[in-house]
Amino acid sequence: MVAQPLEPDMTPIAPLALLDTLLDTWKPQIGDAFAGYRNHCQRMAAFTLALLPGASDDDRRKIAIAACFHDLGIWSDGTIDYLPPSSRRARDYLASQGLQAWTPEVELMIDEHHKLRRFKDPAYPLVEAFRKADLIDVSLGLIKFGVPGDTVRALKAAYPNEGFHKTLMGLAGSWFKRHPLSP
Repeated sequence: MVAQPLEPDMTPIAPLALLDTLLDTWKPQIGDAFAGYRNHCQRMAAFTLALLPGASDDDRRKIAIAACFHDLGIWSDGTIDYLPPSSRRARDYLASQGLQAWTPEVELMIDEHHKLRRFKDPAYPLVEAFRKADLIDVSLGLIKFGVPGDTVRALKAAYPNEGFHKTLMGLAGSWFKRHPLSP
């Protein structure tokens, strides 16, 4: 999978509208971390699209849904062990929209996004692209998986960090202090 610059109508600066709509629902729970999480999600979605040139409209919707929910359990359920509640929230949303057929793929996108090893099931190409996109963002663009440096820089400028990585480190530190035997 070779990353391509985004097509003109899918510039990295254009946000996914569905992603913003979904995130706005959770703004009260996310609170002060909202801008940072929103920007992280938009960068991830754009990196995923850069890794999947020619993504269909359905793929773009799946990416937006997975991006919204992938770390949401941190705030919705107040836990650093957030993958299960994040997947559950995505599953509930998909059911509410009559999109249950998308559940396995979206849940895999969420559940696998922190894995360091490649996701190899060719039936779900979005999962591997999404995993790579998160690693691009978490590494602050040091790891690119072939996404052009200009695209990485444009996304970082369009969607600034807003303290997102610092927020995650603070939440992790707070969790470890309260639950030293449950990292």
